[in-house]
Amino acid sequence: VQLQASGGGLVQTGDSLRLSCAGSGRPFNGFTLGWFRQAPGNEREFLAAIKLNGLGSYYANSVKGRFTISKDTAKNTAYLQMSSLRPEDTANYICAADGLMRRIVDGDAEYWGEGTLVTVSS
Repeated sequence: VQLQASGGGLVQTGDSLRLSCAGSGRPFNGFTLGWFRQAPGNEREFLAAIKLNGLGSYYANSVKGRFTISKDTAKNTAYLQMSSLRPEDTANYICAADGLMRRIVDGDAEYWGEGTLVTVSS
């Protein structure tokens, strides 16, 4: 099973960026894909999660209103649209997958990707 995160890069304060997380290697029917981030010296932080099939998404309060999670079920892919980026958003953005959204929201998951680095300059 592989979760491939992409779309990171160097941007300026106020810019927007869209990250992608593509799952492969097994059927993902009924799975939830989630996004986390981890900055150097910090703990991993949950950001958002979305059910690949059906309705259901959840956001951390820290990003609600600035980040939007979406999906392409046919591609087993989740996207994270980030806007009004700030230097404190600089981190490695990691995607994860699990059969239960609650586990991802609680910070755990069955599958983890390597992440994509986002750097926001001031």
